[in-house]
Amino acid sequence: MPETTTAGAAEAAAAPAKRSLGTGPGRLLVTVYGVFTVAAASRSLFQLIAQFEVAPLAYSLSAVSAVLYGFILFSLVRGGEGARKAAAVSCALELIGVLGIGTWTLAEPSAFPDQTVWSDYGMDYLFIPVVLPVTGLMWLRRSRTATA
Repeated sequence: MPETTTAGAAEAAAAPAKRSLGTGPGRLLVTVYGVFTVAAASRSLFQLIAQFEVAPLAYSLSAVSAVLYGFILFSLVRGGEGARKAAAVSCALELIGVLGIGTWTLAEPSAFPDQTVWSDYGMDYLFIPVVLPVTGLMWLRRSRTATA
């Protein structure tokens, strides 16, 4: 019986540890994603409830961005390889969304009677929405190579 316990301990030691992606410099990333999750969710929830008819597309897109921010936040805090991959895909989708909606709001402003989080590439938010996914992807890549 002691051999089984020793073998189990050796396997557990050999298995890669699930490490939070929100440690070290990733803490700042987690903090910013947390702030943006709360900000985008509360703003879009109010707008969807109280002002939906004013700009349904803009408010719906802000709600989508809040969900995406929340998922990335959850993935960064959860850690592990699966969460890293999910966060990377989500950051890439976020970047595509910011660039696409940012361009759309500049090309066809009449489609957006009110701003989204990603309007004008996040200009109302000091361009953090366009910098955040790039920073996230860089951190995910750096932390992956550091543990590999």
